[in-house]
Order: sequence, then structure tokens, then C-alpha cells
Amino acid sequence: MATGCGEKRAALLRRITEEGGFAFVASAEKAAAGDVRAAEAAREMAWEQLHSAPRDEVGAAWRDAYALACLHVAALRGGAGDDDRRAALRALDMGLIMGGGLLRAELEDAIARVVADRRGGRDGDSEAAAAAGDVERWKEGIAGDGDLADVLKLLPVKSLSRKKIERRSCIPLEAFIRDYFICESPVILSGCIDHWPARTKWKDIKYLERIAGDRTIPVEVGKKYACTEWKQELITFSQFLERMWSSDSANLTYLAQHPLFDQIKELREDITVPEYCSAGGGELQSINAWLGPHGTLTPLHHDLHHNLFAQVLGRKYFRLYPASVSVELYPQTETILSNTSQVDLDKFDEKEFSKAADLEFIDGILEEGDLLYIPPKWWHYVRSLSVSFSVSFWWRTSHLPSGSS
Repeated sequence: MATGCGEKRAALLRRITEEGGFAFVASAEKAAAGDVRAAEAAREMAWEQLHSAPRDEVGAAWRDAYALACLHVAALRGGAGDDDRRAALRALDMGLIMGGGLLRAELEDAIARVVADRRGGRDGDSEAAAAAGDVERWKEGIAGDGDLADVLKLLPVKSLSRKKIERRSCIPLEAFIRDYFICESPVILSGCIDHWPARTKWKDIKYLERIAGDRTIPVEVGKKYACTEWKQELITFSQFLERMWSSDSANLTYLAQHPLFDQIKELREDITVPEYCSAGGGELQSINAWLGPHGTLTPLHHDLHHNLFAQVLGRKYFRLYPASVSVELYPQTETILSNTSQVDLDKFDEKEFSKAADLEFIDGILEEGDLLYIPPKWWHYVRSLSVSFSVSFWWRTSHLPSGSS
């Protein structure tokens, strides 16, 4: 194992040398010999490379180089104290989030060791810190406001007044394929995830604090990603939970579309992939987490994959438009946002977007424990009606969805 890891690192340094990264290689070699300042310098050089061009234009070698530098920093910074362990854990998480895949197994092994050391030395402290949180506020936040009149005040005009998303109790896979998957028709399925440990465990904020509190995660800050004020930050899970109760709407913080379960294995054990994701010989593309306070908003957009959206905690409102009305929904002209509509349903301008004014849509409220199937290219707008923790399963099949080009 050690020989294989050493060969990977040596091959990586050769690749970086070929790309002109002589200073990085020199610092990485010093870091491997125990020089913590060189380790920090190598990490900084790799970080600059990651931000020297758009994400999809940064070479894979430099992502792997960043992961290597994070491993060095964690090994040299990690000590016996709590602060040392937190610093090491942050470095390793940054390697997972921003680094490449070459050294992922090493990063995960290192994280497992740090987490085991932390829990072995301070279980009592962890429980005390978690107990200091507002447990009741978490429970009340998940429950949200069940009054329909109050809910309607928050939603776009015409909400819950048209055709509802069809709702079924948990149905066999064959029925799902026949009635919804083949014809690409949305459906809410209830009672399918009641067996998930997450349905009970995640209601306990002390559990989430203990499992994920010190882990670094990427969050979105701002009303919605299409706004100019929107930004991304890297904070700990505990810091994120503290922000859940902020009344500052401009700093609304949302853990959105993040592969949290690849990063934190203990949380992955709390869920299972629904069998519906095997429809069409499905190939799972990603499992992403969505966690945020009341009022988080995802603007009208579409995705290319089949999507099974699981509402584990709390409630969310969904509005869906079929792929056939894409032109009438005025897609953004920027390539990076071409799957997002220019239409702001919360402040709808009927004069500017007249074609969208009378479009038919279906909508509904996703309750705790529900699954929502969203076919490829169906436009959807989402608003949380409470503290909400959701999981999305994206999968694709060998055939293209209808309307694809």
C-alpha cells in the first residue's frame, strides 16, 4: 500500500515538473522531509494554480498537487491538541473538496484517523458542545409553519391553485417505470424512505454536530445563485448550523448540491439509494445534499439527468414546467447559466416575459419523507418552507431524454 502511494506521488511530481511547476516540486519534497513552511508554501502555490483559470480549464495534475499539499500540511500540523486536529481536518477536507481524485483514498484514510483520534480523546466535550446548541429551535425550525394561508404569502402568484403534482404511496419499480419514467412525468412518492436511519437521526442536532461539526463544507451565501450578490464560502458544519438562525436575508446560507455523503461517510450510512434510480438501466451520477434554513430558494432551472429528490427533514414547495415550454421560459443567454430561466417567479414581470405569463405548470409541497421524481429538462423552482434537509439522486440512462438535441 505504502509503495503504491509513493509511486503515485512520484508520478504526480513528474507531471507537475513537466508543466513547469519546479517551485512546487521543490517545496513538496521539503514538505515530505518534515518542513511545515515548505508544505504551506506548496499548498499556496497549488491554490493559486486552481484559481488561475475557470474550473474546467485547470489541469487535473494541479488538482492532485493541491491534494498532496493538503496531505503534507495535515501530517505536519496535526498534533495531540484539539486545535491541531481541527487544523489537520480542515486541510484534509479542503483536499477532498478542491483536490483531484488521484490521492482521494489517502485523504479519506487520513480523515478517518483524525476523526478516530478526536472521538477517542474528547467524546464528552463533543456532547457538551452540542448540548449547548438550541435543540428546541432546531426541532421547531424543522416543523416550520403549517398554516396554508401563511405559506401562500411566501410563494409566487398562482401557487397551489393549478394542477397538483400527482402523489402516490410507495409503488413497485415496475409501476414507476410504466406510469412515470417512460412517459417522463413527475410524481411524488410517499412512504419510500421511512426505513432510512436519517429520518430519525438527522432530527437530532447533537448527532449532526458530533458527526460533522468540525468538517469544512462549501456553502452558498445570498438569496439565490442567479443574483450578483451571491457568493460561496468554506466554513465548518458547526458554523453553518449557527448561521441557520440569522435574520439577515442578504446572508442567507445554504449547503446546496454538495456531495456531502462522499465527504462524510457516517452520513452516507444513514441513507440508501432508492431502487427507482435503477430505472432504464440507470447509472448513478451523483448524490447531493441540500440543507438550509426556512426561505432558501432555487430559481427556475432544469437539469439534464433524471432526479429523485428525497425530503428527509422539513418541507419544500416545488413548481414544475415541462421541457416543451423551454423557449417561453426565457433561458439565460450566458452559457454557464443557460439552464436557468430569466423569469423571476417571485417578482414576475409580465411585460418583459409575456410568453411565460399563462404557461401551465404543476406544483405541490414536498412533505417530510416524500420522494419527488423530476424527469430530465423539466424546469423547477424550489423554496423551503422550514429548516430543510434533502438528498438528490441524479442518474442517467443510455437513451437521451425527450427534447434532447
